[in-house]
Amino acid sequence: MSGGGGGGSSAPGRFADYFVICGLDTETGLEPDELSGENFEQTPLRRTFKSKVLARYPENVEWNPFDQDAVGMLCMPKGLAFKTQADSREPQFHSFIITREDGSRTFGFSLTFFEEVTSKQICSAMQTLYHMHNAEYDILHTPPTSDKDSCSSTGDCNGTSVSKLQRFNSYDISRDTLYVSKCICLITPMSFMKACKKVLEQLHQAVTSPQPPPLPLESYIYNILYEVPLPPAGRSLKFSGVYGPIVCQRPSTSELPLFDFPVKEVFELLGVENVVQLFTCALLEFQILLYSQHYQRLMTVAETITALMFPFQWQHVYVPILPASLLHFLDAPVPYLMGLHSNGLDDRSKLELPQEANLCFVDVDNHFIELPEDLPQFPNKLEFIQEISEILMAFGIPPEGNLHCSESASKMKSLRACDLVSDKRNGNIAGSPLNSYELLKENETIARLQALVKRTGVSLEKLEVREETSSKKDLKIQCDEEEFKIYQLNIQIREVFANRFTQMFADYEVFVIQPSQDKESWFTNREQMQNFDKASFLSDQPEPYLPFLSRFLETQMFASFIDNKIMCHDEDDKDPVLRVFDSRVDKIRLLNVRTPTLRTSMYQKCTTIDEAEKSIELRLAKIDHTAVHPHLLDMKIGQGKYELGFFPKLQSDVLSIGPASNKWTKRNAPAQWRRKDRQKQHTEHLRLDNDQREKYIQEARNLGSTIRQPKLSNLSPSVIAQTNWKFVEGLLKECRNKTKRMLVEKMGREAVELGHGEVNITGVEENTLIASLCDLLERIWSHGLQVKQDRSCTAFILEDRASVYSASTQIWAFQTTRRPTLHKGKSALWSHLLHYLENRQRKTTSGSFSTSGILLDSERRKSDTSPAMSPLRISLVQDMRHIQNISEIKTDVGKARAWVRLSMEKKLLSRHLKQLLSDHELTKKLYKRYAFLRCDDEKEQFLYHLLSFNAVDYFCFTNVFTTILIPYHILIVPSKKLGGSMFTANPWICISGELGETGVLQIPRNILEMTFECQNLGKLTTVQIGHDNSGLYAKWLVEYVMVRNEITGHTYKFPCGRWLGKGMDDGSLERILVGELLTSHTEVDERQCRTPPLQQSPSMIRRFVTISPNSKPKLNTGQIQEAIGEAVNGIVKHFHKPEKERGSLTLLLCGESGLVSALEQVFQHGFKSPRLFKNVFIWDFLEKAQTYYETLEQNEMVPEENWQTRARNFCRFVTAINNTPRNIGKDGKFQMLVCLGARDHLLHHWIALLADCPITAQMYEDIALIKDHTLVNSLIRVLQTLQEFNITLEASLVKGIDI
Repeated sequence: MSGGGGGGSSAPGRFADYFVICGLDTETGLEPDELSGENFEQTPLRRTFKSKVLARYPENVEWNPFDQDAVGMLCMPKGLAFKTQADSREPQFHSFIITREDGSRTFGFSLTFFEEVTSKQICSAMQTLYHMHNAEYDILHTPPTSDKDSCSSTGDCNGTSVSKLQRFNSYDISRDTLYVSKCICLITPMSFMKACKKVLEQLHQAVTSPQPPPLPLESYIYNILYEVPLPPAGRSLKFSGVYGPIVCQRPSTSELPLFDFPVKEVFELLGVENVVQLFTCALLEFQILLYSQHYQRLMTVAETITALMFPFQWQHVYVPILPASLLHFLDAPVPYLMGLHSNGLDDRSKLELPQEANLCFVDVDNHFIELPEDLPQFPNKLEFIQEISEILMAFGIPPEGNLHCSESASKMKSLRACDLVSDKRNGNIAGSPLNSYELLKENETIARLQALVKRTGVSLEKLEVREETSSKKDLKIQCDEEEFKIYQLNIQIREVFANRFTQMFADYEVFVIQPSQDKESWFTNREQMQNFDKASFLSDQPEPYLPFLSRFLETQMFASFIDNKIMCHDEDDKDPVLRVFDSRVDKIRLLNVRTPTLRTSMYQKCTTIDEAEKSIELRLAKIDHTAVHPHLLDMKIGQGKYELGFFPKLQSDVLSIGPASNKWTKRNAPAQWRRKDRQKQHTEHLRLDNDQREKYIQEARNLGSTIRQPKLSNLSPSVIAQTNWKFVEGLLKECRNKTKRMLVEKMGREAVELGHGEVNITGVEENTLIASLCDLLERIWSHGLQVKQDRSCTAFILEDRASVYSASTQIWAFQTTRRPTLHKGKSALWSHLLHYLENRQRKTTSGSFSTSGILLDSERRKSDTSPAMSPLRISLVQDMRHIQNISEIKTDVGKARAWVRLSMEKKLLSRHLKQLLSDHELTKKLYKRYAFLRCDDEKEQFLYHLLSFNAVDYFCFTNVFTTILIPYHILIVPSKKLGGSMFTANPWICISGELGETGVLQIPRNILEMTFECQNLGKLTTVQIGHDNSGLYAKWLVEYVMVRNEITGHTYKFPCGRWLGKGMDDGSLERILVGELLTSHTEVDERQCRTPPLQQSPSMIRRFVTISPNSKPKLNTGQIQEAIGEAVNGIVKHFHKPEKERGSLTLLLCGESGLVSALEQVFQHGFKSPRLFKNVFIWDFLEKAQTYYETLEQNEMVPEENWQTRARNFCRFVTAINNTPRNIGKDGKFQMLVCLGARDHLLHHWIALLADCPITAQMYEDIALIKDHTLVNSLIRVLQTLQEFNITLEASLVKGIDI
């Protein structure tokens, strides 16, 4: 911390680094600023001209090299403005940020005011521009029909053009005074906004007030540059402005970081509801565009939203004030937070934005916010809003009702907060906080809150409006009351926001996965590393939090936060933000030991406000440091004079070097402070020391160099190309990481279904991953998009709507004319698909090629020569039509997402997108040359990454659109051998799935294939098939049934292989068949990496075996025990999965290796061979056992009560099943008994009962498993494990039974 002006490369802790003056350079004259995108239809006074940095003091400082382009652009983002004496010329203050490549920041504060133009050349140049403009206007706007002379300049045309001409002649060199904008600016290492504003305002006042200031201007500027230090952490500082003292204070390292913008203004401008929604968008890293006429408002909103995120930090493009010359940056396919200046004339619909699917658009001046689709709710949003509202009302700020995102601000009649905003003495309302509550009584938002919050047990009637009980009476505050109120409100609101995260992440440390290797190798491989156990963390959270949290854990800001945690093991090198957060979390944990509230959705209010407020109050009451007063400098006589009303060029010789030694460094800064200060600089976005800087720059490169702020320097074509190239690389990398992550999660889960490892993905999480894939696709399709097309997409109006592309500069200047209107929910991907569709139709009508899709020949199963369904066509167009037919989806974004989900489920996403992009003409028409979709290598790699999704099964369409109508195609295949054609009865069928069933569908006789439509059934589970036993030949041998979902193409096979008919097989007229999903052969080549299909349904072999038990492959007792174990294990695992992830329980009960099949083996083991030609079924044995127990009971020979209850239950069930009106046959009855026994936890009792039954002795041989007591006991123990589960049976399994 050397005291010298330019000596020492580390920052010497000075309050300001530079003082800058920008404005009109009379040497170079008027240069139009083409970059700012203004067109020349504007009158010359409305056009923008280039501004220059006229002077800066000192010339350069080592620790913060001066960035002339950036400062020039951000001091006057719209260039120079000209006005005449007729216009208002109020000075305007705004602040800005310059972000360096290493992520550190510098702050700028500028005051723009108007000075009279004294240069004759400039005045006459302006006059000339007006003459040219008017002449051009006359030519362009002469009505073609009228006589040439009737529309002379005297103006007997329609009134409008006359008034326009008068307006255009608004500068006349002879009668008007011309004024031009000029700006003075401070560049500082820390953001003391209020102090800098006062410094600049007092300097401006010095040159405009009739009385000259006590000292030359140079003295004050020298003082602020060299003699005023930065206040150390936790201290306050007082220094002198031109006319009065200025106080600033800096929080200590245990408080929330420095933040000096008025939060109050943001809530007044947007209202609580909108602020919380905007905050949610920022946390989930959506693209955010702020829109306002006031630069300072853009800055205030952006800085406030990012400050409220504590302890998280925005990791992406951050440009709160986007200079007009960087408009093409709105194209950026990455999350961004940008501010766009509006001229106050155009409304929102004039604004061209390449992408709106994931955009949060905030019209700051009109209290209006447009949200991206499917934005999840912030946890405990209502209670949160209530807590904020209470604070605002204590300060007399209405929480601002009636503003729903979709409604325009004009509806806000009932409560015009603008009236309050325009009242500069706004703080005065706080005198009567309760009146502001009255003001809210009629307020809709509060009424809505009241109704909803009641359920949490909080009454809004006794809405706590905090009375300001601060101890101001005993403490003399060193700043005015208004300023103190701003400090108080700021800290209260920030504490409430910070408290949400300390509550939500109170136990986050438990879930941080510490790397096993050393830091260096972890650092190099960190992209592959999981750093947080998301699944376990989410499984602990209350259900309502999941939609938000599951998405938040996927963000870059959360990942960086956890990386930071891993990097900083010991307290000393811990990031200060993290240190503050961790200490708060520890406090909460201590509290929770006494009152455990973690992991409940109970709302915990903030308790840290008073303490935080107190620290600020103490600092402001007792000023820690006072800087040296401004003093006369060693200037030559006659220097330092200036003309009233003009800010002079200052004496650079006295301002270029600081004092030889700074007294205050010795007096006020003990060595350890200086050291600590340097350590802290990193987090407060200051510079880093060299080693750190090297490390971080390296890290930035490793991370695919995410761009934080566009380069504000020369906008040469190469710079723009390079920026876009970075975007393309970034998109590809993100795509690779997303597909990998989704596959690992999905494969992990399928492996678990096969019994490997543990499950680690929930339905919520899978949905989140797919939603984020949809967002990524939208961003890719929006990159380099020509300005938006018309919604109807009927005719290509692209040529004249495209942005003007100037070949000389390769800058995209957006036209302001002929812009199509904007539609909410616009999607770049869907728009491309619609253009493609229309192209196809045009080509078809001109007969250039047929539209038939590709046949999915794979559906013809190679082994099957038997009848199969005609294969579905693979058709991109057909899939689009399916989506268009879904009336529930209203927006384009929704349609695009549904189409992506459908394509993923059909394993056609990569193929469809490849086909879409194969229309090169169309892609060229829609996209600029630099767009991602026109970079061939990257596009190929991207499609290749998407291809990997074909390795796993997604049901992301079926499971999400549960209410839509779906056509199903049925094919019934009877046995060819046994004369199915003679069948005379009337068949029926009923199909069930996870979401519902069809009810009984009558099948016309001799029709074996049909299509019908019904509400989405979900994954199909069972088919009931039967007939009415009418006619002469009512016997039907059905091999299998196939059912296909005609939208997703999923085909299910339900094997049967048994007779339906009286006197055949087991006499059944109906059967319940369990289905399996067929995998199509398109995947044969990927077969190696595919996990085996779900359990198969009972096969024909087993069913035929049941007819004559002799021919059956005999299983030994060991194999039977194993089969029972596996079946029960399958059911246990099913219940251990998260509910949304469970498959079909029916398969586990009645499938091929299900419980019914395993118990069948038990009862067939050692079953005595029947006499020739007579089939004996297990059901026959069970009926005999039932008769035996019933006779026992009649003879009242009952051994014990417990046993009696079991026997009664058994008899009741068997009787009920026998009395069912359904003709399900003996095996069907056995299946039903097992299912009911499992549901009511009676199976193990019945096994014990039957093992002791005399009937068993008659019908089983001695070697039978049921006669072996040891084996029976182990079987009972295994079945007992099912007792803890609540088994719900599918309706099709227990139809007609009322037990």
